[in-house]
Amino acid sequence: MQTEVEFPPINTAETTVKHPKLWMPKRVVFVPEALEQPFGQQVYERVQRLGLPIEIMKNNRVTGLRGETERETYKLAKNTLAIVNAPPSAFKLRPIPPSADFQFHLAEGCPAHCQYCYLAGSLQGPPAVRVFANLPLILKNNERYMQANKITSFEASCYTDPLSIEHLTGSLEETIRFFGQKPEAHLRFVTKFDAVDPLLDIEHNGHTRWRISLNAEPVSRRLEGGTSPLEARLAALRKLALPKEAGGGAYPIGVVLAPIMAIENWQEEYIKLLDRLEQKLDFPTDLTFELITHRFTPGSKEVLLGWYPNTSLDLDEAQRAVKRNKFGGSKYVYPADVMLQMKRFFYQEIGRRFPAAKILYWT
Repeated sequence: MQTEVEFPPINTAETTVKHPKLWMPKRVVFVPEALEQPFGQQVYERVQRLGLPIEIMKNNRVTGLRGETERETYKLAKNTLAIVNAPPSAFKLRPIPPSADFQFHLAEGCPAHCQYCYLAGSLQGPPAVRVFANLPLILKNNERYMQANKITSFEASCYTDPLSIEHLTGSLEETIRFFGQKPEAHLRFVTKFDAVDPLLDIEHNGHTRWRISLNAEPVSRRLEGGTSPLEARLAALRKLALPKEAGGGAYPIGVVLAPIMAIENWQEEYIKLLDRLEQKLDFPTDLTFELITHRFTPGSKEVLLGWYPNTSLDLDEAQRAVKRNKFGGSKYVYPADVMLQMKRFFYQEIGRRFPAAKILYWT
């Protein structure tokens, strides 16, 4: 149960937390039209200060991402940061229930190596990280979708983990500041990283909800390569939620439990995780939960096995139920009895520890 406590100095809870190195791409490419954007120039200067190798493409296409095998292509792309302009289609925002009213994109691609990656099969081409240099136009376009008589929510992490590349781009800071001045709109995004310190002092005015993706230790340790360890993410979540006077960011926060997996002894493993979370959030918070079970499609399975041929990820269709959509596509989810058992478990365990928190959805 949550209890009121005196807040310790922000760093006392972190003395033993291991922080991963920030991602530094081996190759940074700019297309010419990106350098015509003032924000593109800012990213250029930022990358230059970090001493990273910069290439300027001859035209507005990013090349040199393909190797002789799919695995080589994956390796080349995952070490590449490309600064481009978002295409015209990015300015036609789509709803994204149940997460938010609309989605928009600061970038596409992610430097992490999650072996269940939900972007597999969703994005076209090699999985390089593509950052959008026309960010101010993207943010300005969001205003068209805001309504005066209600709060409109915007999701910024459908195709990327924005914190994973923030040290290279500054896009997230720009976006939080923008939404801080928009009382009619709220920003949402999720991350598996912990480098939150530079963003704690932003005037967000409560309009941004940070969500941290968490999972049971065996899942995180085996399948979430290149991300921050669980303890570092939990410490970051605490920092974000602590009030300003305690050295925190005073942000509304959320936990995205995803993808929930029916691993061996899954109840015990997720209880350990929720216990650790309860210890970190031992003060009143504006807290939400989103509960997402593991699923995959035939296309994503093929891509993931090409990227991670030796994965221990369970992709056995025989142990799953098939769920079809109205467009004829299919995905493999846990059988109904397993889903019901897991749902009851998580609602009970979360409700017992965090009675004031909201569970936004289960899927």
